[in-house]
Amino acid sequence: MGMNKSNLERSVSSVGSQKTRSLALGEKAFNIANYSFFILFMLLCVYPFYYIFINTISDNTLSARGQIMFWPEGIHFNNYLQVLQIPNIYHALLISLLRTLLGTLLTVLVSGFLGFMMTQRKMWLRRFVYRYFITTMYVSGGIIPIYLLYNQLGLLDNFLVYIIPGMVSAFNLILVKTYVESSVPDELQESAEMDGAGIGVVFFRIVLPLMMPILATLAIFSAVGQWNSFMDTVLYVTKDDLHTLQYVLYRYLSQATALANAVNSGSMAAEDVGTSVQTAQSIKLTVTMIVVIPIFMVYPFFQRFFVKGIMIGAVKG
Repeated sequence: MGMNKSNLERSVSSVGSQKTRSLALGEKAFNIANYSFFILFMLLCVYPFYYIFINTISDNTLSARGQIMFWPEGIHFNNYLQVLQIPNIYHALLISLLRTLLGTLLTVLVSGFLGFMMTQRKMWLRRFVYRYFITTMYVSGGIIPIYLLYNQLGLLDNFLVYIIPGMVSAFNLILVKTYVESSVPDELQESAEMDGAGIGVVFFRIVLPLMMPILATLAIFSAVGQWNSFMDTVLYVTKDDLHTLQYVLYRYLSQATALANAVNSGSMAAEDVGTSVQTAQSIKLTVTMIVVIPIFMVYPFFQRFFVKGIMIGAVKG
């Protein structure tokens, strides 16, 4: 009887160890496949930017022929040096930096406060105001009415045309409202109000510090939008001293394309242009890198807040 029991225990132990080894092998296989997939996905995401960069520092003739694929050839930095010699580019860079910093700061503050107010049940006509903002996501007056409105408000050829229109967004309002309702306990505000705190004190001293993840998310959205925007310059600004970096580079890109077309049509000899002069493709790629680099530098600092803000703001309860 004792022998049968020990044999049974050994057989059970053997089966358990086999299952453990099988599970360990399966887990290792899954991890290998998982890591391989994400490494491949990462390479697919990184390669386009790597491709653009190596083409901006390679021989422009080889780049125009599509011969630069994996590593640079004939390395030089003339493309960047020539782009940085564009007239008024540094002033345009200053305008872009100012509109990005001020626009992002005010958008975050205004959207944060309005989103918080949309959670206040005692706010007069709260539901109507919130639905009014949501309606603007689907209904727009069009470019001409907006242009006439900006003209009446004195925003044409005014730096504030870059700041004021983007301060309030229905999408940002939804994100903040959902985040506050799901992540900020009502008891905090109630206890503060019992101590005599007003709505401003509650927002800036209690709620605002708890909203950092969603505010960082809004900051990323706003900063990227402000930095990349140039159509508002095209439509509403004629003064040269208010042109943004993206608009100046856009004009320069158009001129470079015309130059390349002149060479290809034979109206200008290739020897007259020279291999050191940028081609249309080198202009496009260099401009792309100059515009993208600042966002690359800022995004890693906000990434962890971005992920947390989106996830928490998307789940209620």
